[in-house]
Amino acid sequence: MAVLERVPNVVFKTRVRDESVEGPNPFRWQDLTSDEIFSGKRVVIFSLPGAFTPTCSSTHLPRYEELYDEIKAQGVDEILCVSVNDAFVMFQWGKAQGADKVFLLPDGNGEFTRKMGMLVDKSNLGFGMRSWRYSAVIDDGKIEKMFVEPDFGDNCPTDPFEVSDADTMLAYLKGAK
Repeated sequence: MAVLERVPNVVFKTRVRDESVEGPNPFRWQDLTSDEIFSGKRVVIFSLPGAFTPTCSSTHLPRYEELYDEIKAQGVDEILCVSVNDAFVMFQWGKAQGADKVFLLPDGNGEFTRKMGMLVDKSNLGFGMRSWRYSAVIDDGKIEKMFVEPDFGDNCPTDPFEVSDADTMLAYLKGAK
């Protein structure tokens, strides 16, 4: 696992509502770059294996939603959830979760995850290539702190969830002040 100083420069394929698009899916593609997301801001990101998966849906995302205001009060401009899912899956997951504070950032091709050194094979679960679970504080594109779950590796038989949680992040931010 490589240790990075800065987030990689990639283009994220996101979607935005567009009323000029007819039908049940009124969205258009919008590219967002790493620079647009991270430059000049202090951002908390957390990454997880997939939308609609058990731990991600029952605990990981909901707790960041619950602690959103407390985390932002620690000098954080934005909280992002990254997953190797496309923009439409991330949108529907957010809707199903009632997530309206955390920005769900799709990494459909896994490029950001790969360049962060966090792409792992989860074929043992039928997921293919996905993100390892981690969280990080990014200050103007520079990685200030990362919390990477233990046992990093391909086809891990467990799904560790000990350090990338919202409570660990909040404790770090309060201690870093």
